[in-house]
Amino acid sequence: MYQLTKGVLAIMIGFLVSIVAGIILVPLLKKLKAKQTLSTYLSKAHKDKADTPTMGGLIFILPTIISIIILLLLNKIEFTYNLFIVLFVFLSYAVLGFIDDFLIIKRKNNVGLTEIQKLIGQILIAIVFFYIYMKSGAEPVVEIYTLGIEVPLGWFYGVFILFMLVASSNAVNITDGLDGLAGGLSLIAFLTFALISANSPAISGTGDIAVFCFVLVGCLLGFLAFNSRPAKIFMGDTGSLSLGATLATIGIITKHELTFIFVSGVFIFETLVCIIQIVSMVFFHRKVFLMTPFHHHLEKLGWNERDIVIMFWCIGLLLSFIAIAFGVWY
Repeated sequence: MYQLTKGVLAIMIGFLVSIVAGIILVPLLKKLKAKQTLSTYLSKAHKDKADTPTMGGLIFILPTIISIIILLLLNKIEFTYNLFIVLFVFLSYAVLGFIDDFLIIKRKNNVGLTEIQKLIGQILIAIVFFYIYMKSGAEPVVEIYTLGIEVPLGWFYGVFILFMLVASSNAVNITDGLDGLAGGLSLIAFLTFALISANSPAISGTGDIAVFCFVLVGCLLGFLAFNSRPAKIFMGDTGSLSLGATLATIGIITKHELTFIFVSGVFIFETLVCIIQIVSMVFFHRKVFLMTPFHHHLEKLGWNERDIVIMFWCIGLLLSFIAIAFGVWY
């Protein structure tokens, strides 16, 4: 009951701080003309979004950091190795995404950081992650408690961490294409991992990670007040890269890598659709889908944007129910 109360209060704090941040940042970013050039291949419904500012990830990133600092100063949570890793990845990927967004806005096109530059940044973050994680006494082992499986990876564990961070951050980035889609799915995913972390007492520091997740859920709820259709702001790479990498980080730290696949099911599906399309175009010179990611394919078929978002939220919620049953109950 105490953990539940902490969770509810953490959500409330995050929500209130993010609402204040949104009230300040939305008009500020609009005044600075921090907008992103939209693809010419998008449907007519997206043309009205041309003047919508990006970098909206700041609405939940800054409030989350501020809220966690306040809780640390009040001794409501403990500053552990694992919490430090989560905060490090959360902020590092936010900075990486911010630089990408800033260059896109400055150049007035969709060319930000190159793929090589992004990869270098992600490799450096993964190396620091691996070093701190091993320093905390963690074992380079992938564990599936439910099935009683342990897979020792040794030095390859660092590569595994890099793959999860890169894949997850890009998956959320790909999914961020409709008002409220990536934000709502991320809220569901982090709420799921908050519950999983709160029920993983055998792993040091997961109670504090649960509080972090609850705070972020509140901040994402506040962000959705500005990002739901019609969106007043987009999260941009600043938000999507940070959310994806942090989600993977929590999956690794809580030893729920397999559960992470269920939680991120919609993000993974959207990415697979893009991969299938690219492979088909390169080798067979034909499209499998009208447009990728899949949410744009549905738009091309005549689906309403709001209906697509709600359907994806429902699928994400169902997958999260399965994840909680698999990761906690059984």
